[in-house]
Amino acid sequence: MEANKDITVLIFDFLRIDKILLFIFLVTLILISVKIVNLWSEKLQEKLSGKRLQILQVTTIFSFVTYLFGVLGTFYFVFQPSKELLVGVGGSAAVAIGFALKDLVGSMIAGFILLFDRPFQVGDRVSFGDQYGEIKNIGLRSVRLMTLDDNLVTIPNSKFLTDVVASGNSGALDMMVVTHFYVSIFQDLKEVKDLLHEVLITSRFVFLEKPVVITFEEISLSNTFVIKVNLKAYVLDVKYEKAFLSDITMRGGQILAKYNILRPIKNEMVSPATKPLS
Repeated sequence: MEANKDITVLIFDFLRIDKILLFIFLVTLILISVKIVNLWSEKLQEKLSGKRLQILQVTTIFSFVTYLFGVLGTFYFVFQPSKELLVGVGGSAAVAIGFALKDLVGSMIAGFILLFDRPFQVGDRVSFGDQYGEIKNIGLRSVRLMTLDDNLVTIPNSKFLTDVVASGNSGALDMMVVTHFYVSIFQDLKEVKDLLHEVLITSRFVFLEKPVVITFEEISLSNTFVIKVNLKAYVLDVKYEKAFLSDITMRGGQILAKYNILRPIKNEMVSPATKPLS
């Protein structure tokens, strides 16, 4: 009976309102501190664009560690749980919390694995399932991915341990972008290659320290055979991926039209100088 009374006293002391308010206040300070660091990081990325990914990665690790150890440390500092209290409530609480937080704990462990195994990093362009975009944050519970349509997708960390994920740049600023064109099988492919090569190397978004490659393959399209032209080049920064793709598509179409390169439209092969492009 005396033991039960002691445990009750310990529990009431543990849940004192002043301790709870102090804990909430300190956790709020931690959240504000992390937010300030993230805002400072964004400004630093604008000034040091060449180090953008490294700054993102350091900020992510800082946020992750601060959230985890800051909250745990604050909890221990404020409540200072005694051995008696831990013994008294630990057993039943552990079972209840274990069931309630099973998925959360699994995602937190997966988050540590993602940070140190590094299948991808903050700033990478990745494909996961039917989603493609830039990794904006690796948190305690989930990864946030910004698609190229500016949709923020939240994916539990544990998903990345069981499903296939592809990283386009693996921590680098530059990334290969592939653009496709289709021309007639009767076209002079050397002329097509020279024209499109000029388009690639004169783009303001191209990273010329890495190879520019143009390949051809014959495929069946709309009940006829055509030549598929694959333009492979690296963009300076992954954030310019769409701009680079649009630039090559627009100027490539213009140069092919200017030199009357035959393009497939439905079941015909037409000159873009005489008919509009499809």
